[in-house]
Amino acid sequence: MTLTGETHAPRRNGGDPRAGVAELFAITDAARRGPSAAATAALHARGRLTVRERLALLFDDGTFREIDLLRRHRGGGPHDGRPHPDGVVTGWGRAGGRKVFAYADDFRIYGGQLGEAYAGKIHKVMDLALAAGAPLVSLHDGAGARVQEGVGALAGYGGIIRRCARACGVIPQVSVVLGPCVGAAACLPALADFVFLAPGTAQPNLTAQPNLTAQPSLTGAGVAHAGGEETEPVVPGGERECIAGVRALLSMLPPNCHSRPPSVAVDDLDDPPGRANDRLLDLVPADSDLAYDVRPVIEEIVDGGQFLQVQAGWAGNVVCGLARLAGQVVGIVASQPAVLAGALDADAASKAARFVRTCDAFNIPLVTLVDVPGFRPAPSQEQGAMIRHAATLACAYGAATVPRVQLILRRAHGAAYVVMDSRALGADLSFAWPTNEIGAGREVVHSYHAAERGLVDDVIDPARTRAVLVDALDALRGKFARIPEPMR
Repeated sequence: MTLTGETHAPRRNGGDPRAGVAELFAITDAARRGPSAAATAALHARGRLTVRERLALLFDDGTFREIDLLRRHRGGGPHDGRPHPDGVVTGWGRAGGRKVFAYADDFRIYGGQLGEAYAGKIHKVMDLALAAGAPLVSLHDGAGARVQEGVGALAGYGGIIRRCARACGVIPQVSVVLGPCVGAAACLPALADFVFLAPGTAQPNLTAQPNLTAQPSLTGAGVAHAGGEETEPVVPGGERECIAGVRALLSMLPPNCHSRPPSVAVDDLDDPPGRANDRLLDLVPADSDLAYDVRPVIEEIVDGGQFLQVQAGWAGNVVCGLARLAGQVVGIVASQPAVLAGALDADAASKAARFVRTCDAFNIPLVTLVDVPGFRPAPSQEQGAMIRHAATLACAYGAATVPRVQLILRRAHGAAYVVMDSRALGADLSFAWPTNEIGAGREVVHSYHAAERGLVDDVIDPARTRAVLVDALDALRGKFARIPEPMR
């Protein structure tokens, strides 16, 4: 028996089948253990998990089914042994009882560098995820293309990028950056719907220079986007917290664009749909010159105060995230008066637009909480294409076909009010608290005048906010009639 690389000759018909099974177990066990105990110890010493430890956290116990375990490169390079499974683990399993496909880099093998066989494994699992109509999770921890395989490795990245584009808006794609993610590999998280970065260890970078701050220009739309521009972790902490966040996110996403998000039966909730929101009168000051944090407002309204915020460290003047109302998943976009008084700028408009499009793609109703004084008055914003980003946000809302409900908390001024899913832009229902004001230039109308003009559908008691939003979304549930039967 050999585990190092030569091709096995066909067995004779009289071969012992038990010996064959024993050999199979020896080969597969060695492949699952990894290249060496020393390589595993070195990874653990840096506070990082092995690829299979990560997958064990992602999937329910005993449900992961690996494919292509015995795949390896064809040889001809400087690598001795050609280890299985060539630096990437692929397969599917159950996460929270729901089917999920995944691929995960193994940094211990060739530094997680991608070659032809490696890419072929990823292509296969991506094709399977798209065919099955199930989410795809990618765990990135690799040093880019395997230079020994030349343009073949680069072509492998091209195949992955093409499949990402085909899957965009069809199945949820979630990327988790847990270590180096270099060169063409750094483009892959940017193509995902949701991106997580492990603080302290994620190093995405288009060049070979290390990016220890993990703040690249990624544009993924969901639960991750950070500091410098558009990428950051959904939750603080290390790898375990990141992967726990992925499981929480998956529990709120449909398997594909032909299905509704998973719901929780009202009878199973500990939070009554009609619960009063008396605290809101204290959370939101009536004086429009006073700042406040909108996140406690959101948590007061949604089921159990559970709000999964996305892109928390980027464009903080708008808050985006997922929650449930009466057991139904909703996407929430909210002005954040605690940052820039809630004024919109180019980054905030871009962040909100991408989130709106993601929610629309996966049939997630939208609730927009408005307290916006206008667009940020700064020359740099014009130079940064503020107009283009504002138009992008307006277009995202205007094209969205999911149920859309707007709630004006306090201020709704100028063109920023229009692009924050105003009634005129196509919101199905718009509500306002009694203290709000809608303004354009010198004309400012208060809530009752806005209702008289049809700018809002009703003026509501803040304490009834949760009940009103639940009723509105229930009334709009018929919009989902356009969704065909779920893919099986």
